[in-house]
Formats: sequence, structure tokens, C-alpha cells
Amino acid sequence: MTIATSLLLFGATGDLSRRMLLPSLFGLSADGLLHPDLRIIGTARSALDAEAFKAMAAKALEQFVEAERRPAGAVAAFLDRLAYVPLDATRPEGFSALAAEVGDPCRLAIFLSTAPSLFGPTIAGLAGAGLACAGARLALEKPLGHDLASSRAINDAVATAYPESQIFRIDHYLGKETVQNLLALRFGNILFEPLWNAGGISSVQITVGETVGLEGRADYYDGMGALRDMVQNHMLQLLALVAMEPPARLDPAAVRDEKVKVLRSLRPITGREVESHSVRGQYGAGSSGGQPVKAYAEELGRPSDTETFVALKAHVDNWRWKGVPFYLRTGKRLPERMSEIIVQFRPVPHSMFGDAAMKPNKLIISIQPDENIGLQMMAKVPGLDRDGLKLRAVPLDIGMKNAFADVRRRIAYERLMLDLVEGRQTLFVRRDEVEAQWTWIDAIRAGWAETGMGVKPYAAGTWGPSAAIALTERDGVSWHD
Repeated sequence: MTIATSLLLFGATGDLSRRMLLPSLFGLSADGLLHPDLRIIGTARSALDAEAFKAMAAKALEQFVEAERRPAGAVAAFLDRLAYVPLDATRPEGFSALAAEVGDPCRLAIFLSTAPSLFGPTIAGLAGAGLACAGARLALEKPLGHDLASSRAINDAVATAYPESQIFRIDHYLGKETVQNLLALRFGNILFEPLWNAGGISSVQITVGETVGLEGRADYYDGMGALRDMVQNHMLQLLALVAMEPPARLDPAAVRDEKVKVLRSLRPITGREVESHSVRGQYGAGSSGGQPVKAYAEELGRPSDTETFVALKAHVDNWRWKGVPFYLRTGKRLPERMSEIIVQFRPVPHSMFGDAAMKPNKLIISIQPDENIGLQMMAKVPGLDRDGLKLRAVPLDIGMKNAFADVRRRIAYERLMLDLVEGRQTLFVRRDEVEAQWTWIDAIRAGWAETGMGVKPYAAGTWGPSAAIALTERDGVSWHD
């Protein structure tokens, strides 16, 4: 694909734009990574003119970009790239003003973050204004539906104007450095790959914890819950990267082909298995950061059966992962904000060290808040060892900030926005991946409905209901807290 010379941002006055998109684009611009002719055209329902939008963008940079990274010249140059066109997506005639501002529609990238009900009219408006030519590309921000049927409806609407080769579905976790480092760790080092299977690994844990509650997202979150908000996208993408076969090449088709094979190999958790393979929870009153916080229902303002916590025991039914459990958990109002992957290797088949407390090797991949890769290994405790060698598990840590101190750490959207503008699809999600994810999630939700499985309470500031502990302990595994 050719490099875009126009970037059209829908929802340009919203929270995502101010916190992530505009600061990311500024970072790329300040570092000379954007095409010098790239213009950024914001659009939203807000009745702003171009100068008011630039003032809003300047305020966002002041709020979300460190002062030392905001030299006046770089800010001025970035603001010069900006334009703004107010738009009500339900009014087709408004799209002609967008087209006039864009210029060459075949060198256009579009970032679309909109309510599901507006996908149809927005796509129709873009196509009707001539903004869906062969060189254009369209990025779609979640939520892309609430189940398989609604996801297909959205994708069908988009496909009427944009073929799959021009669609960039965003999962911002794929833009994180440590997530991409999974590929380098697995396929750039011969050390791990021979053991990266059921013969060498006994279990895998993936945890995404949040300390926050609703944060003004009450209506959206209560209609989705933890399973659809986090597991369906971020966590299943992490699972796919851990479990995938080695791609032949580092290109979009090869990488995404292997991911979708994993997602289609997930063993369904149906009505018979949901009670033994899943846990639903909802936080009650408790504390967060040393401060008392309200229960979810009180924060929401009404009773609700929506889960704010979910734990799952999943299996990938193929040769590589036969019998290896993948434990997933995510929730709100947990003790820590963290995302990590724990790969538990099998113990040595025989210990020559007598009564020494042997612990299997463990690979710890921390994604947030700090990016880090650690390997727990057994080592000899210093001493004379008159009664035999004493061993202890010691960590070998690779602090990414230290290892790459000479390289600025970028937020995920910087990578994703640059790839969108330059037309690289590897870190974006393909339609068949999305549909495989929804198929697995819908079966779990159907099982919950079939069995009447409700939410179990847990105190805010804890690691979820006690049933989540039992989910792993039954297999002799403990969560890595």
C-alpha cells in the first residue's frame, strides 16, 4: 500500500482522541516519522472550527505529553497538520465537506471509533462521498459488536465499501512492545521453542487486572461485562500469540493465519462445563489504593448481574498443547493494575539433590505497568554445603527499560497509527479471527444462561471470588499473585 497523505479521525474530540490518538500522532510527527505532507482531519458532531480544534489538541498535548517532549516548534508543526470538519454521520450530505478537505481519496487512512448503530450510515456516507477507493484504508476501534451476529452485521456493512485488505481492526494490546516481543522471544531464540509444547509446559496463566471501577463507562460496561470487554479481544489475542505455530514469514497473512488456527482450536466451554471451567464475579464494597470504594451495584445505581470479574480454564485442542490448561482471569477493582503471562514449565523428571526444594522453571512476561521478562531458575545457595547442595529459585530479569535505555518507550497507539498510515496489517485483527473469538465467547455466555450461573461476590481490592482460586487449585496450580 502507498503511504497515506490524509488521516481522517472520527470521534476526534472524544476521550480516546485526546488521551491517546493526538499524543501518539504528535510523537510520530515530532520524531519525523510521519510523511511531511500528511494532514490530520478531525471530525465529530461538535460544532468546532479548525482553530478551536487545534486549541483542543494543544490542550490535550499539554495534559498528556511530558513537557520535555513538547518543544514549541514541534507542537506548532503538528498543529499545522490539523484540520476539522463537523459531521453528523446520520446526514449523508455532510460527507461532501469531508471529501473536499481530504484531497486524494486513494491516499487516505480513516480511524473510525463510533457507536455500532452508526457504522452503517458512516460507511455509506464515506462510500457515497468517494472516500472508499482502492488505496484507502479503514481502522475500526472496538467495540465491534456484542456477539457473533452483531459483529458479522458490522463487518458486512464495512465490507460493502472496503475489502478485507483495506480493513485494520484495532486491538491496542497488539501495539504494546512486550506483546510484540512474544514473537521475538519465541521465534528468535532456539532456547524456548523446543520446550514450547505439552512436553515442556504444564500450564499457562494470563492475567489482566484493573484497579479502577466504572470510570464513567457505566452504560457501556454494564451491557458488556468482563468476558466481552476484555477476554473476547485482548486476552484471546495474547493466548493466540502464546500458542500459535511458527509462521513461515513475518507478514500479515502468515502471522494471522497461525493465530486463527489457535482460536479455532479452542475447546468450547458449553453448558456442561461452565460451572467447572469458569467463574463469574462482581465486586462489592472494599478498598482500592487505601481508599474505601463502593460496590459495583451502588456505583452503577441499580442491581445488576453483569460480571466485573471472570476466570476461565481453557484448552487448545491440537498436538502442541494437548492437555495443557490455559488459565485466564481479568477483573475490575483488583489489588493491582497489571497484565502478565506466566508460562509454567514442567519439573525435572528426577532430582539428584535429595530433599532440596525444587521448583519448576517459570517464565514471567509482564506487559503492564512495567514491561519485563523474567525467568525463574534453580541456583545453588552460596555456602560450604557439608550436608549437600542447597538450591533456591532465583529470578533472571530483563528490565526492558534498562535493556533498551537508549530507545524511547512508545505507547501502543503510536505503533498502530504509524502502521495504519503506512499500510501494514500484521498487528491488526482479521475478520476470521474476530469471528472465531466471538464463537468461543458466545458458547460460554450461552452456558451461563443455560445453567443460570450468577455472579459471585468479591470484596473490592481482592483477587476475585474464592471460586477463582479453586479453579486452579483443583489442578494443583496457584495463581501468580
